[in-house]
Amino acid sequence: MMRLPSPTPGLRAKTAVSRSSRFVVIPLLLSAAVGFNGCSTIKPTPLAESEIHKLGQQASVDSQLDVVPLAQPLTLDEAIARALKYNLNQRARLVEQALAVNVWKAGKHDLLPRALASAGYTHRNKELITRSTDSVTGQPSLANPSISSERESILYDLGLSWSVIDFTLSYYNAKQNADRILIAAEHRRKAMHALTRDVTIAFWRMAGSQKLLDEVRSTIAEAEAAVAESAKAGEAALRAPVDALRYQRQLLENIRLLSTLEKDFATARATLANLVNLPLDNAFVVVEPEVTTDLAILDVPVEHMEELALLQNADLREQIYNERIAVQEVRKTIAKLIPDLSFTYNLRYTTDSYVINDRWNQAGIVLSQNLGNLLSAPARKRLADGGVELVRQRRVAAQMALLAQVHIARLELAAQHRQLVLSERIAAIDRGIRAQTASRESAETESKLGKIASDTAAIVSLLRRYQTLAEFQAASGALQSTLGMEIDLDSVADQSLEQLTASVAAWQNDWRLGRLPATPGFGTPAAEAAPAASL
Repeated sequence: MMRLPSPTPGLRAKTAVSRSSRFVVIPLLLSAAVGFNGCSTIKPTPLAESEIHKLGQQASVDSQLDVVPLAQPLTLDEAIARALKYNLNQRARLVEQALAVNVWKAGKHDLLPRALASAGYTHRNKELITRSTDSVTGQPSLANPSISSERESILYDLGLSWSVIDFTLSYYNAKQNADRILIAAEHRRKAMHALTRDVTIAFWRMAGSQKLLDEVRSTIAEAEAAVAESAKAGEAALRAPVDALRYQRQLLENIRLLSTLEKDFATARATLANLVNLPLDNAFVVVEPEVTTDLAILDVPVEHMEELALLQNADLREQIYNERIAVQEVRKTIAKLIPDLSFTYNLRYTTDSYVINDRWNQAGIVLSQNLGNLLSAPARKRLADGGVELVRQRRVAAQMALLAQVHIARLELAAQHRQLVLSERIAAIDRGIRAQTASRESAETESKLGKIASDTAAIVSLLRRYQTLAEFQAASGALQSTLGMEIDLDSVADQSLEQLTASVAAWQNDWRLGRLPATPGFGTPAAEAAPAASL
């Protein structure tokens, strides 16, 4: 009978390795299976209608949080104050600035040494048995193999580490984050300028709508009645058919023009309500402020305006901050080339009973250098320097464009001021023509078409007066934004609506009188102008 050969030592060793490998592979396979199963359970979850409805209701409540209800007619100063305090986009800018501050505060902690606490558990399915070899003869030691650690043990570690490069990079990151706070503040200033300008334009549209909407609707009704009467007269052959059709066409042209105005008026209240964060169904009215013909701000020397713009313009200041951030980036690139010196200090404890000194302190100093950084240093330096040069060129371009923008905004304001004076004179003449036409129509010496035409012309000229007012205010806001002039507010949240409205009124009056801040070339603000005459 043939006997099978016994396994060789090498085969027995391979068998032992395969068994031990199963101890490692099986848990890994189980972990992978659990992970794949978890991935398979993640599926797209569309929003439910109830969830959307709930979120919409919550958003409506949040939008009116801490908003003071409007209990009286809305003035222009209060409209601007409400927009600065309650406008939702403005609130988002405040949150953006607060987030930048929090990023800066959090980044400062990176300057401190890093503290790390850890606890590690280890387990072996077999004892850790080792044998020794004589260092002189190279022969196996006669001592029996020994066990030097337990199968299960826990290692506790509490340590501090500090790196020169990490500290340097964290320092420059903190300086960059500090500049980003200032950039967020400039974004808020630009948003404040745009919001103030939009509120002013919407307010004057609302004022025109409030004054002319009833007249527009009554004139449309009168014109439609005249068209119906003319159609009846044409059917009765009381007038020549061609004359009747021409008469009706002229009336319908007036109706079409007035209907366009009615449509524009209908959106004015909703636009203003959205900007000042009032409920859209709030039927509020506005108080039309007094308009003056004198504008002392145009008497301020243009050189003073140029200096003020260079000092305060939000876009230019943002470019300067971006240039500072780019310079810090160059310094970070250079810092990465310096050899890193790191310090570590650890408190350690192990539950392994074979370790005699189971509690010990460990300290170390390591000097290291990433050779890859040395190879890429020239390219990284050129990249960082290129970023600085790009930002510098943008700043120079922005500065030159700003000087031109000062002149353009000033000329635009002067042109709109002339248009405002002319539109007021034209509106006064059309009001006189309308009055004369109405008296002649009552004396039956003027046709219905003539009266409706004069009414329409008076309405359109008055509408253009309000449109010119809005354009004039927009030009004034553009000059304010160019010069970096806005209401000096420490904190909108800390002021009541009444205090903020008073601040807006004082600021508007100072702007109208040409009171600008002092600059190095102009030590005193512009002199107070004479009292302005009302339109």
